[in-house]
Amino acid sequence: MRIALAQIVSTPDPQHNLTLLEDGARRAAEAGASVVVFPEATMCCFGVPLGPVAEPLDGPWAERVRTIAADAGLTVVAGMFTPADDGRVHNTLLATGAGVEAGYDKIHLFDAFGFAESRTVAPGTEPVSVEVDGVTVGLATCYDLRFPGLFQELATRGAAVVLVPASWGAGPGKREQWDLLVRARALDSTAFVAACDQADPTTVGREAGKAPTGIGASTVVGPLGTVLHQLTDEPGLLVTDLDLEAVERARATVPVLANRRF
Repeated sequence: MRIALAQIVSTPDPQHNLTLLEDGARRAAEAGASVVVFPEATMCCFGVPLGPVAEPLDGPWAERVRTIAADAGLTVVAGMFTPADDGRVHNTLLATGAGVEAGYDKIHLFDAFGFAESRTVAPGTEPVSVEVDGVTVGLATCYDLRFPGLFQELATRGAAVVLVPASWGAGPGKREQWDLLVRARALDSTAFVAACDQADPTTVGREAGKAPTGIGASTVVGPLGTVLHQLTDEPGLLVTDLDLEAVERARATVPVLANRRF
């Protein structure tokens, strides 16, 4: 299974961000990927009011993503914001194209390090996975990385790969935590974990600000915790082939899913 991670710097303008998404999808398709993953908040970066940009999954922004995915002939996974019933928004992953159609609302909200995502974002409640080329692929978002139970639940439901769009906050120790958590969640689930972060906005002349706007370092980790590929802090496209038989071998060698008691 060939996947691509499109590490971008999204802006406050959803229409401009569609041009970044279209370019990344085109490049991923040219590289032969069957799925391309964009970061959390691809629709609109954090640090601005999200309510005015939120649209439903059948709204114009998502419809344009569907068209891009269809034109590229692959599955696109990208972060957007959808309206919630209580006046807040959902932090949503749209997965669309090549027979895939699903939305995942981020379950664990980033109320940490002085940031309160739950003030404006309502949590999701259900894990979500999709089928890509016959492979079960789980979906998770950013702060979800700190909760191993979600990854083990996705693996129990058959996920051999978990895709994790993110907009990771900068700060002391945060890069080390990113590296550790992506690897740990792969070990917890004995699955491939492909985490696509926003690039560091300072690499393109923008300020990071106080919101979680990304540090780069998008990473693909194997089911035994080995880092297979990783980008720098700048925008870029990571393309990698996943040996799915490695998941079967890992689960036979280290059967943590079968052996767990809680």
